[in-house]
Amino acid sequence: MNDKFVYAPGPTSVRENVRLERAKATTNPDIDLEFVEFYKYTCDKIGKIINTNNPVYILSGEGILGLEAACASLTEPDDRVLVLDNGIYGRGFKDFALMYGGEGVYFSDDYSKAIDVEKLRKFLEADHDFKYATIVHCDTPTGVLNDLSKICPMLNEYGILTVVDSVSAMGGEEIRVDDWKVDIALGGSQKAFSAPAGLTMVSISESAKVVMKNRKTPVVGFYCNLNIWENYYTDKWFPYTMSISDIMGLSKACDNILEEGVENVLDRHEKIAVATRKAVVEYGLNLFLEEGFSNTVTAVKIPENIGALKLKNHILNQYNTLIITSLKPYEDIILRIGHMGENARIEKIVYALNIIDKGLKDLEFKTDKDLVKLFNKYLKQ
Repeated sequence: MNDKFVYAPGPTSVRENVRLERAKATTNPDIDLEFVEFYKYTCDKIGKIINTNNPVYILSGEGILGLEAACASLTEPDDRVLVLDNGIYGRGFKDFALMYGGEGVYFSDDYSKAIDVEKLRKFLEADHDFKYATIVHCDTPTGVLNDLSKICPMLNEYGILTVVDSVSAMGGEEIRVDDWKVDIALGGSQKAFSAPAGLTMVSISESAKVVMKNRKTPVVGFYCNLNIWENYYTDKWFPYTMSISDIMGLSKACDNILEEGVENVLDRHEKIAVATRKAVVEYGLNLFLEEGFSNTVTAVKIPENIGALKLKNHILNQYNTLIITSLKPYEDIILRIGHMGENARIEKIVYALNIIDKGLKDLEFKTDKDLVKLFNKYLKQ
């Protein structure tokens, strides 16, 4: 299993220095005060990457924990929650609001494009009585990227808190939490940060903290209650035993980003993403999106006579390479190229594109083009 080449939009490849960091001997995080400082230092590094002075916390649980925790901590019975829906994950946010007694209201838009900001503005002019709104930064099944720099400040003007799922964007796409008025920003260790899966990163604005603390009803449950983190540093006490090896790995992954330089990391993602999209189109395939392309995921439409599932299975069986499709209803339509984090490296994307090229031609896709040559041509431009 270890020699299989996996190229997916998360979990991504983990650099050797991150793997080695997790192999080090650990202390007891419940009683060692030095670990409290290490945890805080790691959170501060994440804050630099996402451009915030808000408190940042690392939760022991995969990225979806953060999504549920945000909704659990903010939602009270009958609260109206605006769910921005232009993708599968965006639409799914409503389930968390309902789970904790809220009323989810959709603003639905075209799944092949980023959210239309002017259309959203008109919607809000007619109805803006919402406690908070949920937004997906990059909706992973299609790779659509929503413009937080316009959406979140607009919602803020109406006094609507913003909960942003940036799990598949954070670290590979710019996010300026403070400048863009993001109240709760959520990331995951296994995506563009290229650390092992198992951790959620969350930043919380002062406005969101006030709302969570001044609830009329208690938060349902404990693990998803973001209030339990507020005094961990002053009290030198964690709500539960922390996943210390995972946090050590994440801290080293943050070092990798900061040492390369955040702007350089973002530039690397953009160059690879643009070259990939241009190469795919010239090769003779179509992109799923019309606009709003993320630099972390490219969704490619596979011709019906081949099918995305057949191509995925052929590539796995013939070349021991796992390149995945999308979720229903796109699982047999879209093949996803996950160029994020350590996967956004030339040697890895070239290998993946070469295998996709071979697989398509094996299944009699007609083209005289070479996907890798096209990629290299556009990468140099």
